[in-house]
Amino acid sequence: MRLVLTDPMPAEAVEIAHKQVLLAAEDLDANAVAALLLELTGAWGVPALWEQVCRPLLARLPGRTPVEVVIGHALFEGVRVGLDAYRREPGRSLPTGGVLLAGAEKEAHSLGLLALAAALREQGRGCLNLGPALPWSALTSAVYRARPHTALLWSQTPLTGRAYRLVRFARDFPLLRVYGAGPGWIEPLGGPAVRLGTLSDAVTACLAVAPGRDAHHIRYGSVPYR
Repeated sequence: MRLVLTDPMPAEAVEIAHKQVLLAAEDLDANAVAALLLELTGAWGVPALWEQVCRPLLARLPGRTPVEVVIGHALFEGVRVGLDAYRREPGRSLPTGGVLLAGAEKEAHSLGLLALAAALREQGRGCLNLGPALPWSALTSAVYRARPHTALLWSQTPLTGRAYRLVRFARDFPLLRVYGAGPGWIEPLGGPAVRLGTLSDAVTACLAVAPGRDAHHIRYGSVPYR
């Protein structure tokens, strides 16, 4: 059964949100962008806001002109702050829940990871987000140290979405559920690695294991990094 996390935003709400957020970005006011995102996320939920507002607006500013570059930077910073602040409580962090997030090797983009982490907090679940550009050797080390049950790697471009490396990594850890997320994974992923197409799909995959079941019982054998 597919887990329905949030309802889609109505077309009118999406249009208004686009105008408000874009105006704030054009004013180079990242704080206003973040404030708008926090308000909109509270109303519609992270998956809907990410898929219907954040991603389309970021795609509208490809950075071909100096104006697009500076507006895009303001938008990016506002989205980053808003997602990272959503549902955080000072002095209290949620358990990682056996979920490890990271950017693929040499992948500098991290908004997708922040969106997923925010969506998990929205569901009362935590994660271990190691950020962008994690080398494969460091990812292997992280699995040995944290012993997660789920690992999700974000790739924004085909330059970093090296499907064969993700599949090899998944085969090295047969007890680990391995996912590739983001538009960079354009090549088919062979089993046991699985590609996730939307943020809702990623949240559903990470929530598939009960929060009380972590992976500390798993003892990964010696797998040399290749």
